Amino acid sequence: MRTAEIHTPKGVMEVTFYQEDAPNTVENFVKLAKEGFYDGLAFHRVIPDFVIQGGCPYSKDMNDPRVGTGGPGYQIRCELTGGNQYHDRGVLSMAHAGRNTGGSQFFICHNRTNTKHLDRQHTCFGKVTSGLDVIDLIKQGDKIEKIVIKEE
Repeated sequence: MRTAEIHTPKGVMEVTFYQEDAPNTVENFVKLAKEGFYDGLAFHRVIPDFVIQGGCPYSKDMNDPRVGTGGPGYQIRCELTGGNQYHDRGVLSMAHAGRNTGGSQFFICHNRTNTKHLDRQHTCFGKVTSGLDVIDLIKQGDKIEKIVIKEE
């Protein structure tokens, strides 16, 4: 089983991936994390009671007017037909600007109440299993220090 640790100044969130339900999305995230792509990027979009979002390469400088528009230079297809396509507290999901336009930006849900409409619209590819309290502590501009992938 593969897991990840998302290190932030507010604490560490441990993530379990939905490898069987969203294999390509998981592989993409793992590849980018291992390359250090996410290191130093900010959670550039924080909406209370909704999501925290990160993964935009322009967010290294939060004053860059392109913050929120960047990606890894390619796009991946959505994986919406597998199990676990249910946005709930702690779920990791791929952000996109329209179907099949995701790449590096992801979000983590605060709760189910305000995220139901995202089901089968955005690919759920993991869930925070430890450090759920960190989600509530993240503020816009807080950095992703690093993401550590663990192979078990």
